[in-house]
Amino acid sequence: MFDGTCRRMGAGVASLGLALLVHACAPEAAGESGRTATATPSTATTSSTATSPSAPMVDATLAATIAETPTIKVYKSPTCGCCALWVDHMRAAGFELEVEDTDRMIEVKVDAGLPLQLQSCHTALVGDYVFEGHIPAEVIARFLAEKPSASGLAVPGMPLGSPGMEFGDRVDPYDVIQFDAAGNMSVYESR
Repeated sequence: MFDGTCRRMGAGVASLGLALLVHACAPEAAGESGRTATATPSTATTSSTATSPSAPMVDATLAATIAETPTIKVYKSPTCGCCALWVDHMRAAGFELEVEDTDRMIEVKVDAGLPLQLQSCHTALVGDYVFEGHIPAEVIARFLAEKPSASGLAVPGMPLGSPGMEFGDRVDPYDVIQFDAAGNMSVYESR
């Protein structure tokens, strides 16, 4: 989608946006914002109901997909509290994660081929797929079960109420966007 010039320009613009996002989700911001972390077990949830906004809803079929999924590599800023909460959400669903704290998030996103307009605070990679931002675990599990010919999914920005971005009872509507290497994008699911 981007040629070399656009990538360099996009990375510069993205640096500013990412700096704002990373600052907004620093641990201090998480504590002051009213966001709460819900303690959840690190095993798969197999019921179709959840007891808290951050508890993933994963049915038995998706739990099998999760169990078969290789370890997901997650890149995040070392100071990002909301990213750590999303990691907890994914582990509670049963996903195995390897988390790398890095100050090179722009490079990770550019190397993964992530379009600038889809960027958020953390990036997860498994196989040929890219998962960007606060995507619910059950949505990732369904996507992996379907094995589409897309590059991945993204939740741009940091919508309140998405996993890791809990803020009391507030849940802002957001879209999970599917994208491919040619730059095509479509709404995979609306929340």
